[in-house]
Amino acid sequence: MPHVKVYIHLVWSTKNRFPYFSTKELRIKIWQHIRENARMKGIHLDFLNGYADHCHCLISLGADQTIQKVVQLIKGESSFWINKNKLTDQKFEWQEEYFAVSVSESMLDKVRNYIKNQEIHHKQKTFAQEVEEFVKKFGFEKN
Repeated sequence: MPHVKVYIHLVWSTKNRFPYFSTKELRIKIWQHIRENARMKGIHLDFLNGYADHCHCLISLGADQTIQKVVQLIKGESSFWINKNKLTDQKFEWQEEYFAVSVSESMLDKVRNYIKNQEIHHKQKTFAQEVEEFVKKFGFEKN
């Protein structure tokens, strides 16, 4: 049996970055559902949080999992569940794109803390500013 420990920090936004999750209560409900769904699908979701228009996940990939498949399972099912339960006033969709970066074990606590403090973080910065920081910090070019 293979032993794999690959941590990935995932970030994705709502379609057109619309702030569907405007209340903390709604965010808590959605994040809890994503956690439960991930557990049922065998996805090791280490940490999860977000804000009105996006979601951050720290996951550990299993030996037979790909980033693309994990993101597809989380986003697809949660979008379906949000719409089925009519949690938003209009049809809910996640944006197709996502951000993924590997995380070394020595940085796990820093990433968890960053994800944990999304409420505080976004009182100071918008999601667009956050994306711009990630692009600069990790040397990604915008497509």
